[in-house]
Amino acid sequence: MSERDKILRYYSASGEGELAAKLLDLAEWVLKNHKYKISEFLDPHSQTIAETIAAHYNRLTLLSNGGYTGAERRKVAFADNDFLAITEDVDFSINALSINWDIRYYSLSHRDVLGAVLGLGIKREVTGDIIMLKDHCHIIVDNMMTEYIINNLTTVGQAPVTIEKIMLNEIAPREEKVKEIRSTVASLRLDAVAAAGFGTSRTRMAEEIAALKVKVNWQEAKSSSQTVKIGDVISMRGRGRVEVCEIPGQTKKGRFSVVLRRFI
Repeated sequence: MSERDKILRYYSASGEGELAAKLLDLAEWVLKNHKYKISEFLDPHSQTIAETIAAHYNRLTLLSNGGYTGAERRKVAFADNDFLAITEDVDFSINALSINWDIRYYSLSHRDVLGAVLGLGIKREVTGDIIMLKDHCHIIVDNMMTEYIINNLTTVGQAPVTIEKIMLNEIAPREEKVKEIRSTVASLRLDAVAAAGFGTSRTRMAEEIAALKVKVNWQEAKSSSQTVKIGDVISMRGRGRVEVCEIPGQTKKGRFSVVLRRFI
């Protein structure tokens, strides 16, 4: 069985075969042409698939770029090692836009901005992070979509907006506040661990999961009862994310000790 078939079989079992196939096509093009190939913007989980693929081929190096330091959504580049030995000139084709509105009358959220951009018929994969600030936001986009967004995005929700292209170095590095949480939970079910991490009741967390507001490793949560493990990242819309760092063991009463890291 070829390396491609092994990788596809593994990721097809988890419903990620289509993405894996696209990334494999990029990697195989590079192996044939000895240059580099860039992906669309990927979420962190998809980036790990690219890392796995690159690790299967000795001639490939994986690079990534999200437009600024600390970017969550990033493009990856499969690059031939011989090509990189000659030049490190890899063009990720990324631009940044500033979207501005009058904060005296309108209060906009990340969801508002994303919805307005996608409402133009743009795929999520051609946009990177959206960085919300006080009276404007920065959005990372593929070069090809820059002018289209500038010319067509005139409102976000009910708010009139103006858009201008900015330099990538104008975007400040991502700063995240981190809080360590030590707790005990009745089980390693998603609703129990997430409730401890986000400081809410298990019943309320189950409702949030049912409402599709919770993701595990950047994929939609399957159910409240799914089991989480060390290294899993639980994200909740509007509340940040929680990483499962340690599961030291069980208490005398049979509860599980957990060490979580919450990013706010």
